[in-house]
Amino acid sequence: MTHYDLAIIGSGSGNTLITPEWEHRKVVLVEGGTFGGTCLNVGCIPTKMYVYPAQLASAPAEASRLGVDLTFDGVRWAEVRDRIFSRIDVISAGGRDYRAEDLENVTLVEEHVRLTGERSFVTSSGEEITADQLVIATGSRPVVPDIPGSTLPQVHTSDTVMRLDHLPARILVMGGGYVAAEFAHVFGAFGARVTIAVRSGGMLRHLDDTVSAAFTAQAASQWDLRLDTDVTEIAANPDGSATVRLNGPGGPAEVEVDVVLVAVGRAPNTDTLGAAEAGLDLHDDGRLVVDEHQRVLRGGSPVLGLWSLGDVSSDYQLKHVANHEAKVVAHNVVHPDDLRSSDHRFVPAAVFSHPQTASVGMTEEQALVHAEASGTAVVTAVQHYGSTAYGWAMEDTEGFVKLIADRSTGRILGAHILGHEASMIIQPIIQAMSFGLDARTMARGQYWIHPALTEVVENALLSLPLD
Repeated sequence: MTHYDLAIIGSGSGNTLITPEWEHRKVVLVEGGTFGGTCLNVGCIPTKMYVYPAQLASAPAEASRLGVDLTFDGVRWAEVRDRIFSRIDVISAGGRDYRAEDLENVTLVEEHVRLTGERSFVTSSGEEITADQLVIATGSRPVVPDIPGSTLPQVHTSDTVMRLDHLPARILVMGGGYVAAEFAHVFGAFGARVTIAVRSGGMLRHLDDTVSAAFTAQAASQWDLRLDTDVTEIAANPDGSATVRLNGPGGPAEVEVDVVLVAVGRAPNTDTLGAAEAGLDLHDDGRLVVDEHQRVLRGGSPVLGLWSLGDVSSDYQLKHVANHEAKVVAHNVVHPDDLRSSDHRFVPAAVFSHPQTASVGMTEEQALVHAEASGTAVVTAVQHYGSTAYGWAMEDTEGFVKLIADRSTGRILGAHILGHEASMIIQPIIQAMSFGLDARTMARGQYWIHPALTEVVENALLSLPLD
């Protein structure tokens, strides 16, 4: 049995916890998969490195509306893929070597582990490890439903689909969330025929209803979108393709594809860790229960010296949230008498599809529930990109900003954007919400560059029917 001052399970955001304060203390970092975690290797970074060339590939269709003739001659898939992973893999390997070889006080354990107690675990090779402080940052993994054919080689998740040998001519995407939306955009823009099978009646259902409905309509205009549809079976064909059997509003149907991408959600890596067997509190979806200081709970009370961060305990499944929580944990493990709390009040998110979406705060439905409970009134405003000068330049007919605010105070409760560069346009609203800037002050208390597209935010603020 080996004892450490600090043990960290997971090398994503958990890797950042090894600060200078631990330089003269023993630290063990555990990673049973690829060093660097989901975001670096199979998540937000490589996906966006695909999204950008997909935007370029989409340019001819956009340009033709403006009288500019461009042609799309194809995608050199292997070149795109290798450019991305020649950078990603080097970063992952460099981080691994630094922790494994360059720091005398850090031990890197490259095995899967299972908890044996509140601050102890055993590796797959049988080594027992204990620690004064243990941080669980094991992340999450794609869910693959148990349907016939789900283990076929034609079936992929976001973990594997980006390293395909060839660009598929036909792909079926299972799911209607952000992973499905982003990969549909990438493969569709690159020239693949995309079919999306969604069990519900719309895409991006976790977003505000206005955004979800608008995105669903635009998705249907780009891809073969099958709503209220289940995938019942996947069968391999002799030529290496697959037949996907569906059941939807029109009854059973079949679609022949080269690749199936399963994007129906993610599961926290608590089951493989043995968190339930260790007696730790879990949410219904399997996430660890933590308090505001990121302390793991057992029987409703925080466990001394046991912490968690990121997807394994957070329902946001966002890298910027994991990084924020890592900063909180990094402080708290060193300063147990001066605990800091995570701030999850205004967590933004974006979907890098076509079009982009971005959101922060309450949806309209949530705001109405809040208003009824608090005895206040809420108001909304929807401002279209096409109402601004830059929107005229783009000939944009689809993008919009939707704001939700408290009618009496002007406090911004939520913002939801669909359209060009939504992920950037929303940032000043995030700042206003985070620092308590009301809608009137935000609209009138600063210059707005004319004719920048951000004027759509200014106009939305001014359109709110406040008292």
